[in-house]
Amino acid sequence: MWQVGPRPPAQAAATAAPRAHSPLPSKDPSVFISEAFAQAAPAAASTESSLFSLLPLVLMFVVLYFIMIRPQMKRQKEHKAMVEALAKGDEVVLGGGVLGRVTKLGDAYIHVEVANGVELQVQRPAVMQVLPKGTFSSAK
Repeated sequence: MWQVGPRPPAQAAATAAPRAHSPLPSKDPSVFISEAFAQAAPAAASTESSLFSLLPLVLMFVVLYFIMIRPQMKRQKEHKAMVEALAKGDEVVLGGGVLGRVTKLGDAYIHVEVANGVELQVQRPAVMQVLPKGTFSSAK
């Protein structure tokens, strides 16, 4: 069981593994300098790549702003100006498509005559469009 003497060549090769890289630091300082340069280069490249990866997101937001957000804000501004400029006698279209003539104005509500003797009280923002004079008269 116990062998005395030299080992067979297969066992000797398995136990004596060559040590290509020693875990102990080398005495040559140029090895450490080259490693430091090698580690610094990818850090700068990753910063640039992260900035370039944000570029499509920023471009999408800019396009979204000019295509959707800005025109919607412009329409809201125009509608608000139209509602504030309402006057007695204006012919209007309400939100449900009802045509009428403004008879009374309040701060938040207006009275709209839709037929002879029939008045509706609606909120000012319910007015969708102001029609040219005479449109409602010819619609009767």
